[in-house]
Amino acid sequence: MTSFIDPKTLKSWLHDGGEIALLDVREHGQYGEAHLFYGIPLPFSRLEIDAPRLVPRRSVRVVAYDDGESDVALRAAERLTTLGYTDVHVLQRGAPAWKAAGYVLFAGVNLPSKTFGELAEETYHTPRVSADQLAEMLARKDKVVVLDGRPVSEFHKMNIPGATCCPNGELAYRVRQLVPDTTIPIVINCAGRTRSIIGAQTLINLGLPNPVYALENGTQGWYLNDHTLEHGGTQRYAADSGNTDLRPAAKALAERFDVPTVTAKTVQQWAAQTDRTLFLCDVRTPEEFAAGSLPGAQHTPGGQLMQAGDQYFGVRGARLVLIDNDGVRAPTIASWLRQMGHDASVLEGGLASGLSLAPAVAPTEPALKTIDAQTLSARLAQNDIALIDLRGSTQFRAGHIPQARWSIRPRLAEDVKGETRQIVLVADDAALAAWAAASELADHASLLLEGGMAAWRAAGLPVEATPALPADSDCIDYLFFVHDRHDGNKEAARRYLAWETGLVAQLDAQERAAFRLPSAASHT
Repeated sequence: MTSFIDPKTLKSWLHDGGEIALLDVREHGQYGEAHLFYGIPLPFSRLEIDAPRLVPRRSVRVVAYDDGESDVALRAAERLTTLGYTDVHVLQRGAPAWKAAGYVLFAGVNLPSKTFGELAEETYHTPRVSADQLAEMLARKDKVVVLDGRPVSEFHKMNIPGATCCPNGELAYRVRQLVPDTTIPIVINCAGRTRSIIGAQTLINLGLPNPVYALENGTQGWYLNDHTLEHGGTQRYAADSGNTDLRPAAKALAERFDVPTVTAKTVQQWAAQTDRTLFLCDVRTPEEFAAGSLPGAQHTPGGQLMQAGDQYFGVRGARLVLIDNDGVRAPTIASWLRQMGHDASVLEGGLASGLSLAPAVAPTEPALKTIDAQTLSARLAQNDIALIDLRGSTQFRAGHIPQARWSIRPRLAEDVKGETRQIVLVADDAALAAWAAASELADHASLLLEGGMAAWRAAGLPVEATPALPADSDCIDYLFFVHDRHDGNKEAARRYLAWETGLVAQLDAQERAAFRLPSAASHT
């Protein structure tokens, strides 16, 4: 029997000090249009894949919600119970009921982090330069270094001319190599505001003698002021080396914000507790993590752990234990996580601690038989196949197999209703297709295209594009609000920046009080 709760009960649970996983089980585009402040995006289409990682403790309090009109939350709750979660609830009538009860729904993604960035700027009065000011500095060939605080993949999409990619989580470890001259001004930028502010303030909090500034409104501000962005940039920090000169400063910063340093024995004891959730977070670079980490750790690149924590941990109130191998990155990042209100600690000895934890237990995906590209092509010619493409809607638009229809797990059963032909699924992620077939196509002997679209293309078989199909209104997995600002749409960029700067005003007193930024008098 499913347990339903009302908005007032949920509101009290969110602030009672206990752990809770508040899961928005709609697809990404729906989530981004209007969701609860602490809602963790866990699309129903990826439920079994991501739930064990985001919510590893099966006895934690879980609340799922949707738009109040569909049954997605109910279906998700049933699946979670099947996966072994024992304390699962559904928000009665979903997000609209939350709003009707007088609480705020937020647009966008990574809400706590972006809101925190605005509060941090308000608290610290982080110095900033405008796009025009930076453009003038660069045109005069002033001695100034521009560091882009985003991951390499985002930097590659667009960057300020002459900038160097150095994700925020790497700044404390790389800045002295990148800027050895302590008199040269440093400007930190991102695509919008948050990582510019947090990156610049990180260096200031570490006591760097250089003049440090955040680029106001990032690459969007640059573009809105008619300055040219570069694309395909590759200039980045040296991946194979760092600098530990700032280790004492990082240690002092951690002490300033009451970041505990914990031993491997303590973390081992925490992991054995059945009433608390633990996340072991390796904050180093992708290359370093790939070369080896501690058993049971997940890769949470430092800057993104601050920027997009809801992609790495889904339990509010959980313990976060950070590890590095330099004594610089983990304490610096933990200092911010503590200010964000998280229970963050640093593992003593980091990678050399000898800690070993059991990994999160993921369910084994159901078996799904496959069909190769040539056989599929022949059967399509006979018209005895119903071809369903489960990839992202924008990927489908860009290129799909002729005769394919786009669908997504919450709508899959309805989309094939009455279909008598054999169903073949196309997916980039075989597990995603397997779980969708198991839960939505139990009465069909479905097949999966072996190797996905890559195999179809490799076989030289035809592909067609449909830029307008599926229609925007059907692309429930895609958040146009976020993506349009990078596609030459200045009005979308302006709306996005207005949204970001307006976040703080939407907070209620309890949401604001959950952050732990220093008082105005104590941060100087």
